[in-house]
Amino acid sequence: MLKDIDTFKNLNKNELMQILKKEASNIDIMDIMKACIFLSEDAKYVQGSYREEYLKSYNEAFITRLKVLKDDQEEYSEQVNCESIQEALKLLNKQEAQVEAGEGFDPDFFKIYKIMSLYTTFILEESVHPPGTPFPGKFKVKYENGVYLCPVKENQKDNPGAVCGFCIAEQDPEFL
Repeated sequence: MLKDIDTFKNLNKNELMQILKKEASNIDIMDIMKACIFLSEDAKYVQGSYREEYLKSYNEAFITRLKVLKDDQEEYSEQVNCESIQEALKLLNKQEAQVEAGEGFDPDFFKIYKIMSLYTTFILEESVHPPGTPFPGKFKVKYENGVYLCPVKENQKDNPGAVCGFCIAEQDPEFL
C-alpha cells in the first residue's frame, strides 16, 4: 500500500504500479461520480472563457487516466527514486490531512488525484497536468523537445496544496 512506501529502500516501477493499481481498485463508480461533481462545482470559480477546456483537461488528467492505469500492462524495469517518491508522499499526506479536516479537495477527488499524480510522475514520467491544460491568463502546459513546460510551476512549487513540487514539468521560461 502507499502508506508503506516510506519503508522501501528499493522500488521499481512495476512494484509501484501494482501498489497504485491496488489503490485504484478501491475507487468505485460512486467515487468517480462524486469526483466529477466536485470538478464541475469547482469549475464554477474558473473564468467562463476557459471553463469547458479546464473541465475537459482535468477529467482527462485524473478521471480518464484512472482507466489507463487500471489497463496498463506495460513492463517497467526502471527503479523509482525512493527519496523522491517519499517526498511526494509527504506532500500528499499533508494535503490528505487538509482534506480530512474539510479543507481543499473533495475526499473522493483527492483519492484519484493522489494516485494519478504519482502514476503520471513516477511511472509515465509525464507532467501531472497534460499538455494543453489551461491556466488563468490563457496559459497552457506545453510539451516541447521532450520537456513538459508549465506556465505556473515557479509560482506554485511551494504551494502545499499543489503537486508542483514533485511534478516533472519545468517552468516555461516564457512565463518567468
